[in-house]
Amino acid sequence: MRDVRLAPLAVLLVLAGCGEKTAEQAAAPVPEVGVYTVQAQPLTLTTDLPGRTSAYRVAEVRPQVSGILQQRLFTEGTEVKKGQQLYQIDPRTYEARLARAEANLTTAENLAQRYERLLKTNAVSRQQYDDAQAAWKQAQAEVQVARIDVQYTKVLAPISGRIGRSTVTEGALVTNGQAQHLATVTQLDPIYVDVNQPITKLLGLKRALESGRLQKTGSDQAEVSLTLDDGSAYPLPGTLKFSEVSVDPTTGSVTLRAEFPNPDRKLLPGMFVHALLKEGTQQDAILVPQQAVSRDARGVPSVWVVKPDDSVERREVETLRTVGNAWLIGKGVADGERVVTEGTQRVRSGITVKPVAASNVRLVAEFAPKTDAVAN
Repeated sequence: MRDVRLAPLAVLLVLAGCGEKTAEQAAAPVPEVGVYTVQAQPLTLTTDLPGRTSAYRVAEVRPQVSGILQQRLFTEGTEVKKGQQLYQIDPRTYEARLARAEANLTTAENLAQRYERLLKTNAVSRQQYDDAQAAWKQAQAEVQVARIDVQYTKVLAPISGRIGRSTVTEGALVTNGQAQHLATVTQLDPIYVDVNQPITKLLGLKRALESGRLQKTGSDQAEVSLTLDDGSAYPLPGTLKFSEVSVDPTTGSVTLRAEFPNPDRKLLPGMFVHALLKEGTQQDAILVPQQAVSRDARGVPSVWVVKPDDSVERREVETLRTVGNAWLIGKGVADGERVVTEGTQRVRSGITVKPVAASNVRLVAEFAPKTDAVAN
């Protein structure tokens, strides 16, 4: 009988506990989360190619004849033109050789002409006539060589460019074929930029070039811009050439060469730079802030999406690449959908949330028709 009397009391206590739990759930506040509304917009895709500058031409100035250096005719570090005289070697010995060769030429010419007249009367043999003609031609060649040697006493610039310091001074003895060069002339306009790329990336760039997504500037060439090591942009565009490349068997990368105009000599050989190659424009690009994307234990990326009824769901996405401080999404999020960037630790699938504009989002990316900073 005592158990029967206690049963209604137990039922009342259970019902009271359920009522308190239901009241607590009803009184629980809806979690507030910061959301970012995805907007599809045109996006210019670029590829960053690190590399170094190298001179367009480099010529070492060396003597072609031996002698005492009489004069240096240039200022170190200045621009010189092709054919401009740089040094003067003592020419007196070579001028004397030229005079002797010219005298021998006169003698050989007179003898050859005399034998030509005598041959008509059979006063000389055919052999004597042929020897005289050969001696005349040999004397002509000797005069030509002597004149070249005299010209070589004037050391000329082989190319146009900026000349460096001189390794010799007046009074020094220079010899033909010596190991030490007299000076170096470097052509800086245009200038090369050599960049390294994995072969897989190169194949993708060539496909983009063939399909027209990559902007062409010529046969097998693409337009490229340059960023200097201090972050400043180089004002003049260049061309990236895809021909004549070889694959490094140890790294699987190739070296590509870009050519840039350098009229102000702002680029110098050996500088570290970044070449930015425009791959094309994606008209409906979906960018999601990086703080909205998380990965599970398998490494699969996902985002929390707020549906129109303010309930949330976890959705896997495809991340193609980073663009500034955002992810370029291939699939998983559509234009106009809201993704959670703040308060992700308070959400679970299916619960209702209170979405507000996120305060921790400021997308920075290169958009085709707009500025490079987009805030939402």
